[in-house]
Amino acid sequence: MAAITMRRVALGLALSLMAAAPGLAQTPTDEPPGAAWPYPPPDPREWWEAERPPPPDAADPMARRRLPRSGPAPVVTPIEPTLYRLWGLPPLQVQVVYGGEAILEVWRRPSNSVEQMVIRLTARRDGKAFAQVRAGRACCEPDIARRVGFDAELPAGYHGRIRDLAEAEVWNSPRDAVAQEGNASVGSICLDGVAYDLIRLTDDAGGVLRRDCEDAETGQAADLLETAIGAAMGHEPRIDVLLPNGADFSRERAAYEALIAGGGRIKPADPPRVP
Repeated sequence: MAAITMRRVALGLALSLMAAAPGLAQTPTDEPPGAAWPYPPPDPREWWEAERPPPPDAADPMARRRLPRSGPAPVVTPIEPTLYRLWGLPPLQVQVVYGGEAILEVWRRPSNSVEQMVIRLTARRDGKAFAQVRAGRACCEPDIARRVGFDAELPAGYHGRIRDLAEAEVWNSPRDAVAQEGNASVGSICLDGVAYDLIRLTDDAGGVLRRDCEDAETGQAADLLETAIGAAMGHEPRIDVLLPNGADFSRERAAYEALIAGGGRIKPADPPRVP
């Protein structure tokens, strides 16, 4: 009887050692559910060569266009192509824009947060308008952390609005600006607010504006900002929560109107002092 008991103990110990030993395969009954993919891996060459559906129009409204022989038109933008790629957007430098079309971009950068936003509005010559919106944390990691976004076709009324804003008078103002009241300039140190980079691209023109936190400076571009922010809202709750004031720029617009009514103006910012 003692011999049988010893054999059972030895057999149990041997089975335990086999299960714990690295490199020994378990039986299918020992495999926990879902622990291994039960199908063979995909063929590497087929993965690269298989046909993929093209992106929808909303994801790339200017896709499948051939560049002219002279190359793409010069694009005035402070954003590098690689940064566009990080945000999941086709670089503005390779967009082919025909007559009657326009692209507007708003880069929203809060001074007290790394949660930035990019809004691109496109008016195509077939009468359609699109929004490509991205939000994420642009700091401290090699990519855009927690990036979310959407691509959507906009209601018909946006097409004419985008075209009008691309020709607005604000694009004739200084790129880096400061509000001047009488003989004194209002400082625009952005400590608690939002700075904006505004970019436009048409078939025959480009432009860049930077507006810091000062209300009058931002209010000069209130029409453009209200349209862009309004188009970005209502599609993705994780983006909406980053816009506590929505698309309301009435305070900034009023500050700009008061500046002009009082004899002030938006003038070029002073160049940085050379030490």
